[in-house]
Amino acid sequence: MEEIISEKYIYKGKVVNLKLDKVKLPCGEQHVREIVEHRGSVAILPVTPKEEFFLIRQFRMAVGEELWEIPAGRIEKGESIEECVKRELKEETGLSAGRIKKLGEYYPSPGYCTEIIYIYLAEELEEGEATPEKDEFIEIGKFKREEIVKLIKEGGIKDGKTYTSFLLFFLEQGG
Repeated sequence: MEEIISEKYIYKGKVVNLKLDKVKLPCGEQHVREIVEHRGSVAILPVTPKEEFFLIRQFRMAVGEELWEIPAGRIEKGESIEECVKRELKEETGLSAGRIKKLGEYYPSPGYCTEIIYIYLAEELEEGEATPEKDEFIEIGKFKREEIVKLIKEGGIKDGKTYTSFLLFFLEQGG
């Protein structure tokens, strides 16, 4: 285990904070860790009774590409995880879920980031109008299981939370 000797914030922002932690390693040496602090996120896998999945496509500036992903978003201060799931699903797709169920949670990059992503399955869907944030430009698509598998195999899905969500869903379904 590493012991924190000191911490220094370099940047505090709306989405992330960046800090430098000076730590003492188990061997006694000191080292600096760069830590990105993040409040946490939700990722939602919306599925119909016919096993059709809703994905969104949007441009991601950090990688310079449009990506197919499941709906997701940051948990706001004072917001429960379940409230965030319902809000993000509605905002990004217009869908409301009659039933949500937690599939799992994971750390996307634990080597430098505190973010945890809570993955939920959304079922008993009702369609409505999406209301994305003013800086979100989203295309919505509906895909069958076979199309999802093909997208994954051919590199059409590159997003980690989307991979992880489908893995959890397919494992729950028996493969």
